[in-house]
Order: sequence, then structure tokens, then C-alpha cells
Amino acid sequence: MSPLAVLRSVSRSLNAGRLSSQRRWTGPAARLHTAGCVTTSVHCSGAELGKLRGLERPFERRLRSVYQRFTDVPDHAAFQGSRHAYIVEGCGIFRVAYGEGEQDLVQVLRTDWAAVDGTIQKVRLSPTESVLAATVKNNHCEEARCVLVQLEQLTIPQKPLLILDKVFSFEWATDDVLFYTTQEGLQCRHVFRLHLTDAGAQSMLVYKEKDPEFFVEVSRSKDHRIVTVNCSSKSSSEVWMIDSRSPLSHPTLVQPRQPGLLYHVEHSDSQLYILANTGPGHEYQLLRTPFTSPAMQHWEPTFSPGPGAVIKDMEMLQDHCVFTMREPLGQLQLHTIPLKAPNHVTILQLPSWACAIETQRFGMVDSDAFSFLLSSPVHPPVRYHLSPTRKQPLSQEDDLQHTLLPEYHTTRLQAPSQDGTMVPLTLFHMQPLPDMREAPMLVHVYGAYGLDLNMGFCPEKRLLLDDNWVLAYCHVRGGGECGLAWHSAGRLQFKKKGVEDLSACIQTLFQSGVSRPTLTALTARSAGAVLAGALCNKHPQLLRAVLLQAPFLDVLGTMQDPSLPLTIEERGEWGDPLIDSQHRDNIASYCPCHNISTQLYPSMLITAYSGDSRVPLSGVKNYVERLSKAVQTYSSSLCTKGHIPTILLDLQPGGDHFGPEDFDQSLSESARQLAFLYTMLELDYKGARQKTTGRRKKKKTIETLSLTPVDPLFS
Repeated sequence: MSPLAVLRSVSRSLNAGRLSSQRRWTGPAARLHTAGCVTTSVHCSGAELGKLRGLERPFERRLRSVYQRFTDVPDHAAFQGSRHAYIVEGCGIFRVAYGEGEQDLVQVLRTDWAAVDGTIQKVRLSPTESVLAATVKNNHCEEARCVLVQLEQLTIPQKPLLILDKVFSFEWATDDVLFYTTQEGLQCRHVFRLHLTDAGAQSMLVYKEKDPEFFVEVSRSKDHRIVTVNCSSKSSSEVWMIDSRSPLSHPTLVQPRQPGLLYHVEHSDSQLYILANTGPGHEYQLLRTPFTSPAMQHWEPTFSPGPGAVIKDMEMLQDHCVFTMREPLGQLQLHTIPLKAPNHVTILQLPSWACAIETQRFGMVDSDAFSFLLSSPVHPPVRYHLSPTRKQPLSQEDDLQHTLLPEYHTTRLQAPSQDGTMVPLTLFHMQPLPDMREAPMLVHVYGAYGLDLNMGFCPEKRLLLDDNWVLAYCHVRGGGECGLAWHSAGRLQFKKKGVEDLSACIQTLFQSGVSRPTLTALTARSAGAVLAGALCNKHPQLLRAVLLQAPFLDVLGTMQDPSLPLTIEERGEWGDPLIDSQHRDNIASYCPCHNISTQLYPSMLITAYSGDSRVPLSGVKNYVERLSKAVQTYSSSLCTKGHIPTILLDLQPGGDHFGPEDFDQSLSESARQLAFLYTMLELDYKGARQKTTGRRKKKKTIETLSLTPVDPLFS
């Protein structure tokens, strides 16, 4: 795991936090069942529900077709060892020796060995590839079991070497020493060392976190020299390290935690490389210190980004360090730095359509190269290779598949918020912007925990683009697109800034001639629903429809209940209303559930999960009941017939905050949401599809350059 990935995981993936997560797209799987849509509002007639359900099946067929178009693109579910390549497929892990063909695939792990109905989450190979460890997460809750498999003397059928319960993160120090953290509820505070000996396996506690605001996980340096214990809160971090050459020794503290200090540790050639927020503006920079002198007073600055640019990720190679950088308007770059000559920076511009990057190292520890996938919400992954020592360091795999895609535009612009702050926007559209007044638009927002909007490939978004929708991604304050300061500017007492940014983005698009309110929908999930719900309370006239998934809507009620699993850890993001009256008043001023009024709201489809342990279902139901009552009161007061919003609660079984793992269930859920959008915006999906059927084989995707509009309304 890369350094910033470790720091971000305090609030991401299966860590503590109500986060935005986009489902990973995969190929078809076995069909299970589909849960229905439940209405909780008297304003949803039987005819409207029938129309929605009638459209769901056609959209499901269309989605399957879109997924089928992209079955051959690169996938990140493959990884490399020193002697074999491994593939995660369906309910198992398979491997093949280098030089052999697909017919020689051998299964090395099955999920049913973990005795749970689950999916594979993480995989780690021991240093000499003698043992494999993988976590299998239960599809109906967030707990995972770690399965260890012997690889050197592989037998068919294979039996697990060992199974560990409630494991979150894990890393090998040697072939017989594994460090792992356990997850109790949604909290990780304990680190154990598993020692595999001839006499059996011995597990010992090596670290216990006492502060409930901190989350603990383990990671490993890219050269495998050290295992790190990373203790992180929303505002500070602390790292302990274990030398893999003496894995039974006690962890060594790098730098004691202090308020406001975030850092992560890498290792190369007896040097520690520290990524810390000690740069200008308290943004991340790279520092270096001898392995034997890890404390902060010995840190020496090595690299800082230029004005306006921020570090989004870091990869350590044998002799180079590679940074993923984001420019002010969102353009991605790679900065390659020789470790022995850090002033000689090579800047590699990535394609203008690229919005998401996922790295993948080669199996050799001493490799000075790595591969990565580039994608966008509408552009499938393309694999690139970076080899800093070559004359042409950046290369890509054959991209013929993508020549069959219709042309589209990627446009980056900015919107002036209420206080003058320029907020980045990323648009995907088929037609030039001046021709998009009558196009439907789907707006995306998150704006919490310092996390970027998920902008990886999503076939559902590709379907909308093919139907001539505009897809708008609003990078509002509270997120991480513009660095740590961007997050600080949209959390705690500044949370309403994110709402102002979202409103400014939508209004700027309208003023630019892009879509109009009756053709505009907003989508958000988890903590992103806070901004979406607050916008609906304050500016409902901007939208016709809203999609909310696993939404966090009752911020005030949740943060006043410390018995809930995330309340204490979340205080750094939302505040503590129990001990600070200003925090309480601030939360109360924007909390979606506590600011509903009698007015014309947009129609809403709210998807929630009955056993969601991150977002209390009671808060979702409370919001739906209050909203339904307000809509009913408003509509009953209308003297003339007008638009009456539809409020739907799609309550699904299961305890996973991130939606169904099963492909068919996931597909049905997406089809239901698409049917809702087309119904509420009064769109003919068949007609929309026909507009693009003649565009399937146009030239390769256009790469439009980033731009900042010069129209007076942007200044």
C-alpha cells in the first residue's frame, strides 16, 4: 500500500468513516435475487411505482450490455509474485507460473475455506512466495477472516494453513512472521504478531492503542525492510516500525504524535523517507532521515510540490521516488525523483482524460519500474508502465479496444463560490458545451474526510454518457482534491462552505448554458449526502431529482450519541456537540434532517441497508418521515396542479454500508436508480439511446485540454 493510501484509509474502504465508495465493476456473476423498492411517501402513486419497476428490467439489460463491452479491459484484480502471477476471480485465487498459459491456472484459495459467504478483499504474499494470506469479508457485514495457505507444497485440493478471525490489515515481515490488526465493530486498536513455527502458530499482542479517536493498521515498505504500525486520527498520526530482519523485536517509535502532524514512513537503502504535512501551507512534502535516527529533528526536506500542486500519492522504487501530482484544475502528472539526485525532477504529463490512477508494482523487490491503470468515470482502465531508467520512461499497452468508443469531451473548469473561492469542476459530455442546454445532467458530490470524489471507471456512467447526459463532478471543499488545506476549509465550523461550493457549481453550469434545473439530478452517497441534503433544504429549485445511497443525514443526532461505533472517531470531521455549544449550533444549522421545511423538494430515491453499522438506519427513516410530511403539507396547499415530488426509500437487506457484493444484485440496484432518473426527468430512454447508436465507431476519445472559463460570470 502506498503512503498516502495508508493515511487516507483512516476514512476509506473498510476503515472508520462514512465514506464515498464506488462499487468496483467486474464481469457477470451468478444471479441471486433482487429486493424491491419500498415507498414511504403518500406522494408516490401505484402508477409511478409501476412505471419505475417496468423500466428497471430494460435498464438492467442495457447495463449488462455495457459491462459486456468492457470485459477485456485491464483489471486490478491481478497481482504478481516473484515466480507466479495471481488472479482474483469469483470465489477464489488462481495462479500461473511465468511463461505458462491460461490453461495452466491452478486454484490456491477458495472463499468457502473461510466458512463465510464472502468476497476476497486483500491478498499478501510472504517474501519468498511460500505462504499466501488473504482476507475474506462476509457479504452481510464488515468483518473479515484471514486465510493462510501454504504455496511451496501446493496440493489439490488444498487445505488452509490457518484461519484468523476479525482481521482488518496484515503484512508479512518474513515467511513465518505475520503482523495483523483486529477489527472490533468498526475500530482497530490492536496489533498482533503471528509466528509460524514447527511446533505450531503462536499469536502475541505487540501494540494496543488507548486513544479511541485513533485507528491502527499495519503496512510494509516497498523494499520489504520494515513493517509499520500506523496510528491515525482525523488530524494527526504516529508510526512505529519493525525491522523485518528482527521481527520478534519490539516496535520502534519514529516520531511521537502531535496535534496537526500527519506523516507516513517508507524505507530505501538505509534511509527513511517521510511523507509529512510539513511543507508550505501544511501540505505534504518528502523528507529524509537515517534509519537509525528516525525522530523529527533529523528530518531533512527532499521534495516539495510547486505552487498550486498537491501530492496525491507516492511510490518508492529501487532508485527513484514517483509522486502522483494534481494540478489546480485537476490534471494528473507524475513527478519522478532520483533518490541520489532529488533536485533532478522529471515531469510526465498524463492524458487529459485521466481522472483516477491505480498503481501495481512488479513482484521483484529491487525493481525500478511499476505499472498502473488510468481511467475516468467513462473511460475504461488503460495500463501504463513507468521505467524511470529508460529513454522513454512512460509506455502504454495496446489501446485498440478504445477506438470503438464514441468520442466525448473531458472539460475542466472552475466555479466562483460565495466567498470568491474558485471550485474545480470536471465535466464529461458528448456535445460541445454550447449545445448542452437541453441535455440532462447528473451532478456528483462528496466533500468530506479529505477524500477525492471517486472517479474510477463506472459502466453505469458510460451508459448515461452514451445517452447524451452531462456528468458533472464537483470538487468542493471538505474533499481532498486540492490538498489538506482544501479539506480543512470544509470541515467542522466550515462544513457549510461545501454546500455553498456545490450550489455555485450547479448555478455556474446553468449560466454557462449547460442543462437546466428540470433536467438536473444530484447523486451522493454516505457522508456526501450531508451536502446533498443541505442543498435540497436551501436551494431545492436547482434540482429535479436526487439519488442518495447509504446516506448520512442525521448528523446532529448521530454525533450526540457516543455509543455509536464511529461517533468518537468522527469528532475531528463534524465536531463534538455534547461538550461544545458552538459545534452543536453549527451542525444544527446545516444538518439535513433538522432543516427540512415546507417547500417544493426534488424527487428522491434513497437506498439504505437494514444492517448498516456506519450510518444508523434510524436517522435515514427519521429523515424520510420528516421530508415526506413536509412534501405532503406543501402539495396539499397547492391551489393549482403542479409537480409533486416522489419520495422513495429503497430499503435493502444486509449489513454492508457499501452495497451488495453480488453482481446481479448490484446491477439491479443500479438499474432501479437509472429508471428513477429517467422517470423523474421525464426522459425517453429509448429515444436517448437512438441518438447515439450511429456513433459507436468514431475516432478515438478526444482529449480536451483543461480550461478556465473567461466569461464574466466566472470571474
